[in-house]
Formats: sequence, C-alpha cells, structure tokens
Amino acid sequence: MKPQHFDHLLFLLVIALMGIGLIMVYSASSITSLTEMADSSFYFKRQLLWVCLGLLALLGFANLDYRKLEYLAIPLLVLSFAALVVVLIPGVAREIGGAKRWIRFGAFGFQPSELAKLAVVIYLSHSISTRQEQIQNLVRGVLPDMLLMGVIFVLILKEPNLSTAAILASVYFILLFLGNGSLLHLGLMGISGITLVVSLVFQEGYRMRRFLAFMDPWGSARTSGYHIIQSMIAIGSGGIWGLGLGQSRQKFHILPERHTDFIFAIICEEIGLIGGIAVIVLFLLLIWRGFYIANRAPDTFGFLLGSGITSIIACQVLINLGVVLSLMPTTGITLPFVSYGGSSLIFLAASVGILLSISRFGGGKNAFQDSRRKPFSSRFSNFSKKLFARQNS
Repeated sequence: MKPQHFDHLLFLLVIALMGIGLIMVYSASSITSLTEMADSSFYFKRQLLWVCLGLLALLGFANLDYRKLEYLAIPLLVLSFAALVVVLIPGVAREIGGAKRWIRFGAFGFQPSELAKLAVVIYLSHSISTRQEQIQNLVRGVLPDMLLMGVIFVLILKEPNLSTAAILASVYFILLFLGNGSLLHLGLMGISGITLVVSLVFQEGYRMRRFLAFMDPWGSARTSGYHIIQSMIAIGSGGIWGLGLGQSRQKFHILPERHTDFIFAIICEEIGLIGGIAVIVLFLLLIWRGFYIANRAPDTFGFLLGSGITSIIACQVLINLGVVLSLMPTTGITLPFVSYGGSSLIFLAASVGILLSISRFGGGKNAFQDSRRKPFSSRFSNFSKKLFARQNS
C-alpha cells in the first residue's frame, strides 16, 4: 500500500500540548529556577531542548515504516531489560526521593522505565500478532509473554515504581484483550493483578501512608496529605477563569512537584476551570485519534501497536489527573507532553511518531486486509455476545 500523509490532527494536538507545557513549565518553575539556579528560565530552557529533541524523534519515526519495528522488537526489549538492571546497581543510579529511576550522563538523566514502556508495547504487539493461532492457549499463547512481563514488572517495582509497573501490566491486559485473548484468562489475570497491587500497597509503609492520606488528607496535613491539600488549594484558588497566567501563588515553594507531577494544578490555578477543561479536551481528542488510527491499521501488528501506544498515554493522563484532582492516592506519574521531564517527553514523542507512521498506511480499501485482525468494534461486539449468551444460559 502506498504511504499517505500522516494524520495532521494528531500532530497538531501533540504540538498544542507541548506548547502549553512549555508555557506552564516556565510559569510553574520560574521561582524554583531563580532560587536554585539563579536563572528564572533554567527549567524552561531544558524543557525547550527536550521539546526540540522530541519533535525530531517524532518526525523521524513518522517517516519510518512502522512495520520495520517488528525486527527491532527483541533488541529493544533486551536493551530496556539491561537498562532496568543497570539502574538497580548501587552507585550507578541517581536517587531522588528514595527512588532509583535515573541513570546520569553528565548533566542529563535517562529513565530506563520510559524506554521499557515503548519497547514492551512493540514487543507485545509483535508477539501477540504472530501468536494468533495459539493466543487462546494458556501455555503456548499467553504464558511466555506473561512470564516476561512478570520479570519486567519486578524490575520496575524494585526502583520502586509501582505506578509505571501497573501501567505496563494494564497495557498488556488491553493488548491481550484486543489480540483475541481468552476472556477466562483475562478475567483471572485481572483479578490476580488487582489483588497483587492491593497487597503491594499494604506491604510498604509509604504506600500505605499515601493511601490513608488519600482517604483523609487533613489527618496528615503536614506529611502524606500535604501534596493533596495544596493541589486542591491551587485548583480552588483558580476558580472559573484563573488568577492569570504567571500569577500562581502555590508555585512559591508551597505546592511540591509544581512543574512535574502537579503541573495541572498550576494550570487550573492560573487559567482556571476553563483552562483545565481545555487541556483535558485536548487529551481526549488525542486518545480518540490514537485509537482511530490504530483501528484503521492495515495489519494486526499495527493495530496492536497503535492501541498499546495510545493506552499508555491514556493511562498516564488518567493517573496524573486522578492524583492532582484527589481521585487517586499520590504517585509519581507526569502529565504527558506537559510536565517537565526529558525521558518521558522524548519517548512519548517517539511513540506518537510511530502512531503517525501507522496513519500513513491506514484507511482505504486495504484497511482490514489482515484476516487475523479484528477491529475494536468486532472485538467488543464478540465480548458483548458472549456475555449476553452466558446471562441467558
């Protein structure tokens, strides 16, 4: 099939979010930059560099035939596995807040878990698409990938980074569902996964404190509940129209992680409910467009790859907004394309570049030429029919 132009709407949505991110990173970090680095635009300049590198990665992958990534599935997975092991070696990783998630290269840091997200999605898309004849078989179709995901889950959990590990597990569940996996296997995996995450929360003291703070933030207002309370104050202070761009009060060393995990609270404080809703709408459009592109992919690999990439973005947005809006316990997940951070932005941009590459080959009369491939509507229709049949039996 002859390549077309890539999806311009998806590209413009990402550019808009990156632009908002640059503006808000400058506003949210200016005081911190001034007091810590004697330069009010220090973090803005670094974020601008990340955006430029991210755009290069996006355009590079957009012009690469995504089908060639199947040949890189195993090498990328091995590379990410090695990086996840290296980051756990004492003295190698940079420790921040008790977590060892970054490998330093001079003035810059690299987060292996961000590479792992993309590598895992590429590998699982390749693996599930080539195992379609055995995907309903637990031993030959599911167990190999499940064991692999278990090892990666443990490595990321050791950093510790439960939220990222949970995102990867969720994306595996979604891809297996869309890849025609057995509903029985999926149900057992879902129950086991939820049980495991709950038990992990109760095993660690700091996770338990965060959960209790989520239930009653004022009960630990100066410790575990501080982030949630200050985030709510920032959002409430903004009202409908906001205090004005650059006029945040919470950025004066009051709200922690103001230019990273809690940047959405600063957005709501400065440009109000209207601005917050606008950002959410942009993300909803991006997620819709991602699944739309995936659903028009010409083969099973492209369908699963596009769905997996979009699912990662959707999970990160859901968790970040859930934390900032006090709908979930506090955890360290940034807002895609908006929060400050190099590794996250570059790998997410590369992922969107892959989505754009898929869009170049999607649509038209060849959209569903792969006989093994089932679009979203077909998969959910089959699920509904099975569920209805069981209820009537």
